[in-house]
Amino acid sequence: MATPEDRLAELGMSVPEVAKPVAAYVPAVRTGNYIYTSGQLPIRDGHLMLTGKVGGDVTSEQAVECAQQCALNGLAAVKSLVDDLSRVVRIVKVVVFVASTTDFTGQPGIANGASELLGDIFGEAGQHARSAVGVSALPLDAPVEVELVVEVS
Repeated sequence: MATPEDRLAELGMSVPEVAKPVAAYVPAVRTGNYIYTSGQLPIRDGHLMLTGKVGGDVTSEQAVECAQQCALNGLAAVKSLVDDLSRVVRIVKVVVFVASTTDFTGQPGIANGASELLGDIFGEAGQHARSAVGVSALPLDAPVEVELVVEVS
């Protein structure tokens, strides 16, 4: 049976190193069988992928890619607490914040970047409850931020 990392490799992706916090918090906390991640920004190779607002300086396609990176960063935070993503029982909830212009209403489509990737990695266990929220600004002027709630064994 293919592992989550195998499925990621098939997609040409991998779990990155855990992103360093930009303030006074930890990347994830485990309580019982649940892991709650802090909001993950689209940081790749130590740098924010893009800045700006979706519907303005950032296209929907770019924001979807940012949401995918945020989800990968969330999985890195999860993996830092359980060592093996095969221990993921279910992705329970995904919250996606999209910094967007006042007339942009496509937040659910941006959130699909994270949701579809998690489904590709975990199959049925990747199906989750979700919120997609438009906001006026995010830390460091990031266009997208993603939080995960994950059940593990």
